[in-house]
Amino acid sequence: QVQLVESGGGLVQPGGSLRLSCAAVGYTLDFYVIAWFRRAPGKEHEGLSCIVNSSGTTYYADSVKGRFTISRDNAKKSVYLQMDSLVPEDTAVYSCAAAYLFNLKNPLEVVCHDANTFDYWGQGTQVTVST
Repeated sequence: QVQLVESGGGLVQPGGSLRLSCAAVGYTLDFYVIAWFRRAPGKEHEGLSCIVNSSGTTYYADSVKGRFTISRDNAKKSVYLQMDSLVPEDTAVYSCAAAYLFNLKNPLEVVCHDANTFDYWGQGTQVTVST
């Protein structure tokens, strides 16, 4: 079973940057799609970005395109989310999630917005953007 551990959250001022990490414990992510979701208080999970680990193919939601960058380091079994130009509306709990690539039935731009697609989740890390 895939276990995911996020790190890198914290408090940052508007306009600042943070880099989130998602590390797989005891398992490789070679044939998985890794997604970053966030959940603000009182709201549903919002899909932000996905990466297909085997090919490096990426997808970004419109809300973060041009500000967030997803990347992976397969040797370290890790996926990262570089977040720049942060605004208060980015405040949320950020979670990474994994889905087995060959179980997916929809294109990435659909999968990345559907939290139910993902079987494995990290514990989440709080990101707060505030003065």
